[in-house]
Order: sequence, then C-alpha cells, then structure tokens
Amino acid sequence: MASRLLTPAEAEAAIRQHATQLPAVRLPLTELSGAVLRESIISTRDQPPFDRVTMDGIAFSFSAWEAGRSSFRIAGTQAAGVAPLTLRESSDCIEVMTGAMLPIGCDCVVPVENIEVQDGVAQLRDDAPAPVREFNVHGRGIDSRRGDLLLPSGCRLGPAEVAVVASNGQTHALVAQAPNIVVISTGDELVEPGRPLEDWQISRSNVYGVLASLRRHGYSALSHDHVPDDLPTLRERLGSHLENNDVLILSGGVSMGRFDYVPQVLQELGVRMMFHKVAQRPGKPLWFGVGRDGQTVYALPGNPVSTLVCLTRYVLPGLQASQGATPLEVETITLAQSYEVKPSLAVFLPVTLTRTVAGLCAMPQPTRGSGDFTSLIGTVGFVELPPGPRVVQEDASLPFYRW
Repeated sequence: MASRLLTPAEAEAAIRQHATQLPAVRLPLTELSGAVLRESIISTRDQPPFDRVTMDGIAFSFSAWEAGRSSFRIAGTQAAGVAPLTLRESSDCIEVMTGAMLPIGCDCVVPVENIEVQDGVAQLRDDAPAPVREFNVHGRGIDSRRGDLLLPSGCRLGPAEVAVVASNGQTHALVAQAPNIVVISTGDELVEPGRPLEDWQISRSNVYGVLASLRRHGYSALSHDHVPDDLPTLRERLGSHLENNDVLILSGGVSMGRFDYVPQVLQELGVRMMFHKVAQRPGKPLWFGVGRDGQTVYALPGNPVSTLVCLTRYVLPGLQASQGATPLEVETITLAQSYEVKPSLAVFLPVTLTRTVAGLCAMPQPTRGSGDFTSLIGTVGFVELPPGPRVVQEDASLPFYRW
C-alpha cells in the first residue's frame, strides 16, 4: 500500500469497487418496499391502456358543442371496469365515471359540477368554462408505451415504484437480497446500558446509534455483539460473525493503541485489507476489508462522532453498492457562515439547516472533539470541507451528507 492516505473520494471508490454484490431473489409485491431492483421493468401495455375519463360527468362529441349544442340527452352510463359504450347520436351524451373508458364517439368530458340535469337531459351551465377537445381525458399511452423502460435495474423501490411494478401486472420482482449485518463494539470500558458503572466505565452507545441509522435506511436483518479487548475472544467471536453474516461493522479497536487488536485479528481470519486510514477528521483510522467468502468488513474508529460520520460517508454507500443500487447523486449545500479548517485533512463538519436570503443553508455545529456525540443532537448531517489550512467562505457550495 502507498504511504499516502486515501482521500474520502478515493476511499469511497475503493469500497464501491470491492463491495461484494449480494445475490438476487424474487420477492412478492408486499415485500418489495426498500429493496433494490435487479431487473429492468418493461411496460407490458400502454399506460393508461385506454382513453381514460378523469372526472365524473358527461361525455359527448366536441363537434356537437362547436356546432352550438349545449344540452344533451343522457343515453347511458359508462362505469369504470366495463367495456365502452358507443355514442349513437351527436345530440346525446353518456354519463361517465372517473376511471372509465371514454365511450366510443366521445372526445370531451364535462364534470358534473358544470352541468344541470333535468328529465334525463344534461345542460351545460352558462357560467362553466368552455369545454375543449379531449377535456378531462387521460389519453391512451400518454404515460408510457408498451415496451418502454419503466424502472431501471439498480433503483430502490419506494411506494411509487412498487405501485408501478404492480400496475405492470407483475406479482413479483427480482431484487437484491437484504444483507445480514452484525454491528460489533469492542473495548473493556464499555458496559451495556442499564447496568451499574464504575468510574472508569461508560455505557455502550455506538452500536445503538449505528443500528438506528441502518434501520432508518431500510436494513432490518440486524444483530449486534460486544467483544472485550482480548485476542482469543476476538478471534473466536469475529470468526463466528464472518461465518454467519454478509457485513460486519465494528466500532473501536482499530487505531494505534496497545489493545487495538481488530486489524490484526481480521487479517488472521483471512479478511483482506483494502485500506487503513483516510485523510479526514474525524475518523482517520477507518479500516476496510473483504473476507474469504466476500464478506465486507468496516472497522470504524470507536469515538462516537467518528463512528457515525464513517457509517454515513462510507458504510451506507458500500451497502448500496453490494445491492447493485445506482449511486445516489451527492447533495450540495451552501455554508451559512465561514469556517476555518486547520488540519491538512478533509473535515467532516456537523450542521443544522437554516434559511437565509440565499435559501436553505448549512449552519456549522462543530463538536468539541470526536468523542462529543451530544453536540450532534439536532444536526441533520455533515458537510465535507476541503483540506486546510484555509477559511471556507460562507457562500461555498459543499457536499452534504444526511445522517
């Protein structure tokens, strides 16, 4: 490995390149939400598949209105879900329901609030807007044509996308298998929340922040563990987790301390290191590797700000890559006030959002160090500042990463 540290962009690229793609599975419609599509969805018919009425009202021939007719005998009722009626006389109209096929011979629909009906005759109101041809008609094939690409492989399926799959007549879709993820904390100083603490101990919190973020981003096959700073125990437990999971996310034990055994143990277990350390603050000691069977391993620094920043900046994109998801375009945002960058490293600066005359901007919320997780309360994410020393001006446009 070269001695020069990777930049954040280079580290993300390496993760995306080496993230093992998970297998594809075919799931039913009710289980597609949040999954990443692994096939293209091609339209099987025009959409809408017929000229569709968009308002309850009456349908008639526009040419009859152009000829001066404003009242029409109601010759029938066109309901949704049935074959189209046919308009026989230009002096007639057909009562229509929203979602119904446009009756044959009709090319204009006037909504019910713009007519008055008496003795089976519909009269257009004098104060109603003048109708136009194809008024209140959703024409066949306007949305898409048979054979059009509806959804590309790699898109994440939200409510609209799942509805499109269903509207295409499909009961299932091929998607990336959800990864089995284990989140592991290390360190003898950590105690499970709720248990008594000695003065030299702290409550285990990083794991629960990581799990909350993963759930927020749609991952549910999650487990967690805590392993003390003991070489034999680390070897046994990490070996077991490698056998039973697709992704390992570790917090702690990855820096340069006497008891930071994680990189050593991972390599002993056959996990190939792709990089260790990134030119950034916080989170410089980040470690990433790939196991013998394609497991991806993210060993994050143990300080809580570093853990959450590295999770957002690298682990979430890596999980997307492992599912074959199309990379999301990075948001940018304007800095609300200038900020001095002192280290010759990229700086991840937590921010809140504020509205100024320039629009929605990022207000710096610097922490008192990478252990100061309470300063993250109320922040929405962080901006990535270029290496210093420099002063980043308040109108600078910066990459923005949401928690």
